Amino acid sequence: MTLNEQEIMNAICLHIAERKQIQPSQVQVQLMWDEDLGFSAEVIAEGRSQYLIEANMKEAIERYMLNQHGRRVFRSQIELDVEDEMFAVIHEE
Repeated sequence: MTLNEQEIMNAICLHIAERKQIQPSQVQVQLMWDEDLGFSAEVIAEGRSQYLIEANMKEAIERYMLNQHGRRVFRSQIELDVEDEMFAVIHEE
């Protein structure tokens, strides 16, 4: 299974909203990839900015897969990649 860039952003929005007890619509996400630093995301919620590293992004995807698709996946099964846009490949084990 593959999640597109919008689904990754949705996963992060839902994850942050749940943690901060706010509405997902109150969360803004900017996905980033850097050759030296890897994958990250800037999140703006409640007027504050924070950065998520790849492990945090995968945690959000884990929760998204469980809550939205009813599938339990682990971080080791999630691979982030980028071509024209970022995407996540969920490897079946």
